Amino acid sequence: MLFDTHVHLNARQFAEDLPETISRALDAGVTRMVVVGFDRETIPLAIKIAEQNENIYAAVGWHPVDAIDMTEGDLAWIEELSAHPKVVAIGEMGLDYHWDKSPKDVQKEVFRKQIHLAKKVKMPIIIHNREATEDIIEILQEEDAKEVGGIMHCYNDSIDYVQACLDMNFYISLGGPVTFKNAPLPKEVAKQVPLDRLLIETDAPYLAPHPNRGKRNEPAYVKLVAEKIAELRGMSIEEIGEATTRNACNLFDVK
Repeated sequence: MLFDTHVHLNARQFAEDLPETISRALDAGVTRMVVVGFDRETIPLAIKIAEQNENIYAAVGWHPVDAIDMTEGDLAWIEELSAHPKVVAIGEMGLDYHWDKSPKDVQKEVFRKQIHLAKKVKMPIIIHNREATEDIIEILQEEDAKEVGGIMHCYNDSIDYVQACLDMNFYISLGGPVTFKNAPLPKEVAKQVPLDRLLIETDAPYLAPHPNRGKRNEPAYVKLVAEKIAELRGMSIEEIGEATTRNACNLFDVK
């Protein structure tokens, strides 16, 4: 029993074989997924996929790379959609300093607005972080995001920041990079994060785990992530699957 807490089945890469992709995930023991929508195109698709599949849920938010495009109308739309019975989180949101489409001050403003919204609707948040860890933690602390908590999505940073995240009621989610031979940070995190605060994900179609690195990722491959974490922690994949699924169900308030 595995729960892929972050997947983009709404991406164009799955347009031709979505039913088959979902079937392969089920065959691999992936019983639940959260499809993440992050702009005007992907949010409706995330909800549509969730509506059509019993054990698939949706998250709705605005990606920091596109922060400059978000309007007050978009924010109101996300708030409206948060009431949908299959929507379980707000996000992904955060900061991305790798790309320069949206200025940092705009990203920060949009990030804060979405935290305010999540607190208003009492839903957990999903954090996208690229080269912006200290600013993200500062904003989460200033905005008292501890009130709703959430997920540090595809965590790929130093173990030194993990405790600050845990102190704010955040779970640490690991994906394909934990399987990469040249990625020591997520491996160290996988060993040390408390089991009751650990989640797994694919971020498919991106970041496919070894031995599929460089290919299209898909939710069935979350099993490879679980296997690597089990190996690193000296546990069985069944134990990792049970714990991370229980954690995700608790966070998203699903059964």
